[in-house]
Amino acid sequence: MTEPTAETSERWLTPGVRGIGTASFLADVGHEIPTALLPNLLTVTLGAPAAALGLIEGVSDGLAGAARLAGGAIADDPQRRRAQAVAGYTTTAVLSSLIGAATAVWQVAVLRAGAWAARGLRVPARNALLADIVPASAYGRAYGFERAMDNLGAIGGPLLALALVGLVGTRTAIALSIIPGLLAALAIVYAIRHAPRAEQRELKPLRLRVRPVLTGRLGRLMVGVSAFEFGNVAATLLILRASELLAPGRDQDRATQLALGLYIAYNVAATVASLPAGRLGDRRSAVLVLVLGVALFGLAYAGFAAGPASVLALAPWFIAAGIAIGCVETAEHAAVAALAPVELRGSAFGLLAAVQSFGNLAASAIAGLLWTLASPRVAFAYLVAWMVLALVGLLLAERR
Repeated sequence: MTEPTAETSERWLTPGVRGIGTASFLADVGHEIPTALLPNLLTVTLGAPAAALGLIEGVSDGLAGAARLAGGAIADDPQRRRAQAVAGYTTTAVLSSLIGAATAVWQVAVLRAGAWAARGLRVPARNALLADIVPASAYGRAYGFERAMDNLGAIGGPLLALALVGLVGTRTAIALSIIPGLLAALAIVYAIRHAPRAEQRELKPLRLRVRPVLTGRLGRLMVGVSAFEFGNVAATLLILRASELLAPGRDQDRATQLALGLYIAYNVAATVASLPAGRLGDRRSAVLVLVLGVALFGLAYAGFAAGPASVLALAPWFIAAGIAIGCVETAEHAAVAALAPVELRGSAFGLLAAVQSFGNLAASAIAGLLWTLASPRVAFAYLVAWMVLALVGLLLAERR
């Protein structure tokens, strides 16, 4: 890949890119508030068992994955993707905030599932829109900036939730999440107003075009990406591993607090790493950044399998995993933007988002099962094996 010129380097952070990055930050703050407070609302306020939380989250994640896949077909059209992005951000904000008014568990389930489906629907549209407004030589930096802002929101949202609970209580705090959510929708409108005029195309029937996306270099790359996602577990399992390792000699609340502190370090590392990862991808290759991220994940999972039992010993693995997710998410988006045909960008981003969603679901479910039936060491060894397969797939794709 050629070195970006000084002129290109100066103009990639346009108002449109800043608008999309701001939307990602505000949206993450908005939906992290109800996410952080949902366990308390369900189990304490509504008296539901912990199994209800697991079922609601599982169904919501599944719907989000399906919506990402369907959203790709809509986002193939430049006009549709703009309306789709605005509607997705707005609907997510409204439905998430209404959870604060729920008086029954089934109401929480319906609102959470609807909010997560809307959130999934907007993802391909946002990613395709970002590719519309930056030059190809700056895809890495643009997606790195968007990922950094998203990760920053993942830090600010839970902290804001904690502050709001102390001031106004759980229900009102969830209801107030509509404010950053709607501001995110306004930020997307701002980005669209600063985007190039959408190409006028004849509206075609909605159809997700998977086979054309999976041809050529992008198809080969998706094999390695899929292997990675099937070994990319939810960060909650990392928190659980830390909590268990830190529990001996401490009460459970203290161990949990320390584990959450390590998780904050993970999110900080992801935030800091995203933009430099994008710069490296622009200068060298998005696949190189992917390989670095996957290798770091393999190293981190091996560290979690070994099981150091102190905060200082666990911190490097959380930081490595945070840097890794910053690298991988940035590089995945930049690579798809660069390799997908313009008329198939929506379908390509929809397919990537669906692979991410369903791969993570499978990884977490299988790792959790291995954790229960065998041991945490076996679970993390299983994840390391997927990282090795992903590295092989990515390197073979790059060689070809």
